[in-house]
Amino acid sequence: MLRWLVRRLLLAVPVVWGVVTISFVLMHLSPGDPARTALGEKADAASVAALRHQWGLDKSLPLQYLDYLGQLVHGDLGQSLYYHSSITSLMWQRLPVTLVLIVFSAILAVLISVPLASRSTTKPNGAAALVVRLFNAVIQGSPTFFIGSMLILFLGVRVAIFPAGGYPSSLGSRAWALVLPALTIALSIVPLLVRGLRAAMIESYSSEYVTFARSKGLGTGPIRRRYVLRNAGISGVSILGIQVGALASGALVIEQVFAIPGMGSMLMTGILNRDYALVQACTLVFGLIVVVVYLVTDIVYARLDPRARLS
Repeated sequence: MLRWLVRRLLLAVPVVWGVVTISFVLMHLSPGDPARTALGEKADAASVAALRHQWGLDKSLPLQYLDYLGQLVHGDLGQSLYYHSSITSLMWQRLPVTLVLIVFSAILAVLISVPLASRSTTKPNGAAALVVRLFNAVIQGSPTFFIGSMLILFLGVRVAIFPAGGYPSSLGSRAWALVLPALTIALSIVPLLVRGLRAAMIESYSSEYVTFARSKGLGTGPIRRRYVLRNAGISGVSILGIQVGALASGALVIEQVFAIPGMGSMLMTGILNRDYALVQACTLVFGLIVVVVYLVTDIVYARLDPRARLS
């Protein structure tokens, strides 16, 4: 187990390095000048040149890249050119908000997907299964920001059950304010989860151990709880782990729609203001989140499925 874990961690290193390198290259090759953006279009050339020198932007691209890697090795994410603050301190403020949103979204996705998949497998060709398939088709064909806008319109404005946006100061109000954005992100992966769970459940219902349980007089409910849902959960864990990237990218968009001060809004601010260090740091952190979740998913999957081998 330890050797397998070490090997997985070593394999993650080039992935993280690739994320760092790609984000660095894309930011530095994109048009625009951070110094010019910070000082304004009316700033004189001498002031822009002085600021570029202060920020180290007058160095060659390879030297800037080596400097950046050196900072990362020492655990320094650098200084934000826009916020004029340590990026590490900004991360401590923004990252927990996004992590809570992602975890909340994953929980809601499971709570929605399991009943839908279970209901659609009771009678695969029945009315309930047809409604679930129609629901999946509508949700999968709708952009995430559109779903969020519709939820704001109906549940946040017309019915006014949940806040339409913002991030209150009190803990209870914050949790309530995260319901709509988390639901929006959750719905983006529900169709995939439902299809995966439904396929696993149908396979379990046709298996020999379920047939044997039925022959012993076990009812549909106990069979579903003891055998079908348990085995389908293994596939669900794998699908949910794979979809963590979709949850993270969904958080980037939805934080803008609901005005949530998380990593997504900070990343967009960095992109719009040509804040190289901030964008690279946000990309690195999101990459690390995905890598860690993939690793945890592999471990949980191996624990749940005795057929999985860690060798």
